[in-house]
Amino acid sequence: MRFDNKSVIVTGAGSGIGRAAAILFAAEGARVVCADLTDGAEATAAAIGDAAVAIRMDAGLQEDVARTVALACDRHGGLDVMFANAGISGGMANIFDTDVALITEVLRVNLIGPFLAIKHAAPAIAERGGGAIVLTASVAGIRSGAGSPAYSASKAGVINLAQVAAQQLSGSNVRVNAICPGLTETGMTKPTFDYARDAGKADRLGRLNPLRRGAQPEELARAALFLASEEASYVNGQALTVDGGLSSSHPVTRQEYGKTAV
Repeated sequence: MRFDNKSVIVTGAGSGIGRAAAILFAAEGARVVCADLTDGAEATAAAIGDAAVAIRMDAGLQEDVARTVALACDRHGGLDVMFANAGISGGMANIFDTDVALITEVLRVNLIGPFLAIKHAAPAIAERGGGAIVLTASVAGIRSGAGSPAYSASKAGVINLAQVAAQQLSGSNVRVNAICPGLTETGMTKPTFDYARDAGKADRLGRLNPLRRGAQPEELARAALFLASEEASYVNGQALTVDGGLSSSHPVTRQEYGKTAV
């Protein structure tokens, strides 16, 4: 029960990694605010039961983030953990086909959202004596090749934001870290997974990483819970990559297991 009686907010809790994390936090004793723009927040809270409450919120709107933090403090007496997980993909257009309105919206949700989460959650967490903020970045934020320009730029910003925030919260006992998922089966990636399965190409999902598969939301949620827990009490300002080994190598012609490279 790593989070017994801890107050936790999970944004993007309506599906995917956020839903899995909210359920896991509650299973380990937390009282969870499930926040999402969709009615999935209510479904996740209902699946958890009395330990959870749902709120509709836009992660990129300051008033919504402030209202969500206030709910956690009012309902649970304060805040211990913020998992700023909400995000959007923004499609796969290249730089020259990306509309300014699109990249503006992606940055609003994916980067300004975590910024607002830190801005409003950190003081409440510090008031409780400390805790953790975890941000969802992406392997797309590490280097090119895993997402569109808009998405990749937003997630690179999240990684840097975790580092800057960790420094600016010095002395507060509030840790800030990020997770960098690889290909994970979530609501955002569902069209990709569905297409591959319908085309009989499910075996090609995640084929570029050494584990040769995509991740399930629970695998990323467990990484987020680790960073939020006291088990990671000396981990701060870091980006934990959870991608099956994808980013461990530059592009090469890989040697097949048990075979000689050609």
